[in-house]
Amino acid sequence: MLKRLGVCWFVALSCLAADVAPVPEKVAGFKPKAVIEVRGDFRYITANGIPDHEPGVFPNPGNPNAISEQKYEFKMPVHPKANEAAKHVQGPNLFGVALNGVPFDPGTAEMWNGNFQWKYEALTGGLNLGLDSSNGHVQPGGKYHYHALPTGMIDRISVDKQKMVLVGYAADGFPIYSQYGYTDPNDVKSGVRKMKGSYKVKDGERPAGAPPGKYDGKFAADWEYVKGQGDLDDCNGRMGATLEYPEGTYHYYITEDYPFIPRAFRGEPDASFRKMDGRGPRGGPGGGPGFGPPSRGPGFGPPGGGGPGGPGGPGGGFGGEPGGPPLKLTREQLLERAKQFTDEAKRLTEEAEKLKTQDGK
Repeated sequence: MLKRLGVCWFVALSCLAADVAPVPEKVAGFKPKAVIEVRGDFRYITANGIPDHEPGVFPNPGNPNAISEQKYEFKMPVHPKANEAAKHVQGPNLFGVALNGVPFDPGTAEMWNGNFQWKYEALTGGLNLGLDSSNGHVQPGGKYHYHALPTGMIDRISVDKQKMVLVGYAADGFPIYSQYGYTDPNDVKSGVRKMKGSYKVKDGERPAGAPPGKYDGKFAADWEYVKGQGDLDDCNGRMGATLEYPEGTYHYYITEDYPFIPRAFRGEPDASFRKMDGRGPRGGPGGGPGFGPPSRGPGFGPPGGGGPGGPGGPGGGFGGEPGGPPLKLTREQLLERAKQFTDEAKRLTEEAEKLKTQDGK
């Protein structure tokens, strides 16, 4: 059975609800397309990745990539189950997808000294990554994506900016909301306020082998979860009622403070959100989608991952001299790479066995 969502602007972005502004006919030369439909126990979001609002100018000084059409088909359960423990996914993985078909991708490619454990933050890392006013920018291959609140989309779909707005779905199927939530999580008439994450910058100095100096929030590893520090749990979400789920559900928030987009899942993320796009390993200072022109060196990194600081393999990286030789890795860095590949191989094997069991093969 196939069921398309009743709010018409969800489907192909072709018609309007009362408080929804028109979708631009073309964005970056392409017509935005996104279809959300339910088939059986799963929700599918099929899209071309073109935002339904005007993005920034790309390429720009901080981002050399132009927006282009994609072929996305994301799948997630309609009735997800919340786990007690947060799930941290190893390897390149999108957190979720906005209602307009643009992915939520909190991580960055840029890392300190080729070390996967010290990746710069997109909003607090002090780097110019060319983010636009909607906290989006473009990966190699033309993939526009969000690193924080998709303000352009929110402005288009909601006249009242200070209300709880459904902005998308996570890879595990739970809904994602903007920064506002109900004062009483279980009462949709209790008024709203901005939700605050429960993370803070660690105290003291970073350890040996890390970026020198005190923890200051520039790197993802600078932050730690402190229960009760804010309104939300370690997945940047909570249980409660929403307009779309009046009986209550677990749901995530995109907050104005760290972690912005959540970094862990309360449920089981679907494999369709894995960033295995065939572009091959990349260099540059990052462990995710890298920025910069292609270079000659072979580079290191998992599929969709980055290599050592500076140039690398196909897809290039942000930083370093494009076209130069790859940097040499220390023994410790090589061992760290090997461990990450081993963990990724183990995870993929387990995922394949689950599919084998489900298919009865």
